[in-house]
Amino acid sequence: MKLDLAEPLNRLVGSKYLSAKSSGSLVFSPTELTIIYSRSGIPVISSSTTTSMLLDLIPVQFQLRYCPALSKKPGASKPESGASQPKSKPDPFENPKGLLVTRLPDQSHGTHNLVLNKYPVIPRHSILSTIEFKKQTDFLEDQDLEVTYSCLQLWEAESTDEVMSRLFAFFNSGEHSGASQNRRHLQILPVRDMMGPESQKPEWKPLIDLLMTEPLPDQPSILRNPLLPFCHYAMRIPPSPGAGILNQIYQCLYDRASSSLQSWNEECSPEQTALNSYAGEASISYNLAMTTQAMAICPRRSETAVVPTANGEGSVAVNGTILAGTLMVKEKSEWDAIRQGQVVIDEVLAEIGIPQSSYSGRPSSTRL
Repeated sequence: MKLDLAEPLNRLVGSKYLSAKSSGSLVFSPTELTIIYSRSGIPVISSSTTTSMLLDLIPVQFQLRYCPALSKKPGASKPESGASQPKSKPDPFENPKGLLVTRLPDQSHGTHNLVLNKYPVIPRHSILSTIEFKKQTDFLEDQDLEVTYSCLQLWEAESTDEVMSRLFAFFNSGEHSGASQNRRHLQILPVRDMMGPESQKPEWKPLIDLLMTEPLPDQPSILRNPLLPFCHYAMRIPPSPGAGILNQIYQCLYDRASSSLQSWNEECSPEQTALNSYAGEASISYNLAMTTQAMAICPRRSETAVVPTANGEGSVAVNGTILAGTLMVKEKSEWDAIRQGQVVIDEVLAEIGIPQSSYSGRPSSTRL
C-alpha cells in the first residue's frame, strides 16, 4: 500500500509531537528506566575449549519503567464486550483535536487516522485508529494490517540508520489484554525512543526479535522461544507482503493462540477451536505485535500480575509492549520489588499469559 504523504512520515510525526507537546495537547511523562533479567535465556553455542562445544544461555533483558505520574492520569474506559459504541466517556479518537498527524492511506480516501498518544511515556508514541467506528474486540481486517505495515516500512525506508530507525507496532484486544479504548486502534512506537538513555541502548533489543528460535514441531512456519516463561507464537513476514498475506499470518497466529488458551481453560474440544470465522468479536484476549520482519501474538488470561511488596501487595498491568520486552509500574514499592529481584519477571509473565512449561498448544486449523 502506498501512503500519500506531503512529508516523510518520521518528520510528520516528529514535528507534530513537538508542537502538540508545546501547546499542551499532549502531556509527556518521563520515566525511570532499568534493565531486569529473566531466568530464561537465548541459547547460543560457545566454544569454551578446543575440543568441545557447549550450549550457553544469554539472559533475556526486559525494560522496567517507573512512572508515578501515570497514577494521576484520568481513568480510561474499558472495552465493553458486545458494545457497539463507547458508553462511559467520550471517544478520544472521534475528534482528536491537536493530536491528528494525518489520515491514511491518504487525506481524501482515509480509513485510519494517525494520531499522537495524549499521555505518552515514550516520545513520538502514535496511534492508528479507524475513522469509521469499529470495535477493539473484533478481529483485525486487511486494511488495519496493511496500513500498519505500510507505516513500519515507510519509516524504515526514510531513515539511513538500519538498526535504530525501526518501529514496533502492537494491538491489545480483550478484557485481559491491557486495552483501554473501545474504538479499534493499533499503537506504534519508535524503537530508538524506547531504548532510553544512550548508556542502555546497546543492551536491550525488542523481545519480538528474540522469539523466533525454534519452529513448532507440528507447524514449522510458527516459531517461538521455548525458554521464555509464557506462550507466544511468531511468524516471519516476507518482503513486501500484501494485505492477504498479512491477514493470513494474523489468522494463523490467532488460531494457535486461541487453541492454547482454550485448552488451558478446558473450555472446548479440538473440533471447536477450528471454527474461527475471523469476523466479528474475537473469543480470546491477546496482544499482537508487528515489525517489518515478524508478527507475534501472546494469548492473555489476566491483565495484571500480583507483585508482593514491602508494603503488602501491588500489581503490574501488562499490555502489548510486553512483546517488545518492556513493562511499567506506577508505584515505588512495585518498582523497588521488581528491580531489586524480590519479584521474578518470569513469574509475572507466566501469570498474565499461559505458562509455557505447562502447555505448548494444539495444532492450528490454518496452515501456511
